[in-house]
Amino acid sequence: MPHALYLWIDDYLKHLSVERSLSPLSIEAYASDLRSFARYVEDRKLELHSITLTELSEFLQCRASSGLDARSQARLLSSIRGFFRYLRQEGETNSDPTEALARPSVGLRLPVILSFEEVQRLLSAPQRDTRRGVRDFAMLQTMYAAGLRVSELVHLQLREISVTEGFVMPYGKGRKARMVPLAASACAAVAQWLDDERSHWAKKESPHVFVTSRGSCMTRQAFWKLVKRYAREVGIQTEISPHKLRHSFATHLLVGGADLRVLQLLLGHADISTTQVYTHVAQDHLAEMHRRYHPRGAAEYSST
Repeated sequence: MPHALYLWIDDYLKHLSVERSLSPLSIEAYASDLRSFARYVEDRKLELHSITLTELSEFLQCRASSGLDARSQARLLSSIRGFFRYLRQEGETNSDPTEALARPSVGLRLPVILSFEEVQRLLSAPQRDTRRGVRDFAMLQTMYAAGLRVSELVHLQLREISVTEGFVMPYGKGRKARMVPLAASACAAVAQWLDDERSHWAKKESPHVFVTSRGSCMTRQAFWKLVKRYAREVGIQTEISPHKLRHSFATHLLVGGADLRVLQLLLGHADISTTQVYTHVAQDHLAEMHRRYHPRGAAEYSST
């Protein structure tokens, strides 16, 4: 049975990839969750067809006791729920022990953003008298200007960007394309990279906008290290990651008066509730700006 369970997990992961077009990162997360569940079933010599609510609860409690946080617990339960729904659809089992389980409360985790001033310092960090600096400057400008996910940025292809028309069309989660305007400063930075520098590194058949000195597509990890290094160089104390530029893009647009529905389209969110978290961050940001810069702001806040 354990062998059969692993085969079913592999089938389900293929289903998520081919039929639901989930990203490789999402597939990897599902695989990790489900294989930990499979090991639990195997260790206790359980039968897939007869797993009970009690046994499933014990598994989740065991994972929670090992230090798994509430958000990861919620993802784990979501992975197992989806797997059992798939098994029922395929006629492999008639029962679903996940139906009676409540989703763990994860609370509202607000994104951490950079200030306007910090973003400007980070964007101007690369030395543009080198080929690498020209590329890095263009990458940072593009990511912040369009609010891209890091995977969208590093895999961006030549056919997905137009510096003359001023737009970028990344493929996000589920391989869904969206069109995002690209600011003139970002277009100019990308144009300089494409016109003057990219051909020295890129292989002729490479479709990617941004390539490494070896001619290959940059990895997410390499770009993360690049951002961290530039942040240190310009003295940014905030713990930073590429995704914080996306968070900052969203929050700064809301602070500037952007409509939430427009922001949802720009970010490529399927559900407006995912975008709404930025309204909380924007309110906090405005309150902090008022406290810091209003003539009576600091005094009034300290007296409350």
